[in-house]
Amino acid sequence: MKHLLFLTLPFLLAACGKPNEKKSASAEVPLTEEGFPIDTNMTVTEITGIARIEPQGKIIAINAETSGFIRSVLFSENKKVTAGDILVSLDDDLEQARFKQAQSRLKTQPTAIEAAQATLNSLQVRLAQARNAYQRNAKLLQGNAATPQETDDSRFAVEDLEKQILGQRAIVNQQKARLDELQAEMEVNRVELHKKKLRAPVGGVFLSCEVRPGNYVTTASKLGDFALDGPYLAITEIDELYAAKVKEGQQAIIRLQGSDETVGRGKVVFTGPYLKKKSLFSDTSDNFEDRRVREVHIQLDDNSKVLIGSRVECVISLGAQ
Repeated sequence: MKHLLFLTLPFLLAACGKPNEKKSASAEVPLTEEGFPIDTNMTVTEITGIARIEPQGKIIAINAETSGFIRSVLFSENKKVTAGDILVSLDDDLEQARFKQAQSRLKTQPTAIEAAQATLNSLQVRLAQARNAYQRNAKLLQGNAATPQETDDSRFAVEDLEKQILGQRAIVNQQKARLDELQAEMEVNRVELHKKKLRAPVGGVFLSCEVRPGNYVTTASKLGDFALDGPYLAITEIDELYAAKVKEGQQAIIRLQGSDETVGRGKVVFTGPYLKKKSLFSDTSDNFEDRRVREVHIQLDDNSKVLIGSRVECVISLGAQ
């Protein structure tokens, strides 16, 4: 009986060890997101990922450059604009009045400069006459033909005119400087008036219009959401298992999600420099998926068949560069 017990024990130990060995071996096989084992020896020629369509530079908000009441709105949703196009006209009555006032002052200032210069010219003529009179009296005084008082009076007249000329020259320079000030003032008023026409800073398409005539806007007010000109991007995330296989320049096709219909083509223009948590398409905050992904951008050749914000499938060809 004892011999039978010793023979049975090794078989029991061997039977208990086999499942553990099988479990340990299977744990080393990489799995898909669905939990299926992956054949690491197969050749991968394409990678498919779910992508979101976005414009280059993403969607931005266009804000008002200055404040005021809206007189008219000249853009609408899905309207293409170019840089410099007028989007909104604000009430500008006050700015118009200031600009006209500055124009009027600027027009009259040259006359003020001419008057000051004429006065200076007259003083210079009188100074020349006074100097002649003083020189004549000085000579007559040497011959006792003029009195010292007459000579002193003529000298004082010269000195007084010289001082008046210095003051008048300062007035002429002041009037010229005033002309420069008025030109700068008019330029400021012109810029303020110009800002009452809110213009597109860059070219692109408005995705929304959030203002109406009669609204009061400030620099914090948003006119609408805006997509910059340029090709759209399909932004996707590639699982870490295949992330290193994606390179810039690889070709890709874009198709509707769950369909074989191709709606566009493009190429990889950006590959993320690091792996991060899956985030683009996680719809719940309690998603504890620990797989990491690499962000990839595919630049589309044609924007006409896709909508901004839509989800599509992108198939990246690993062989084509």
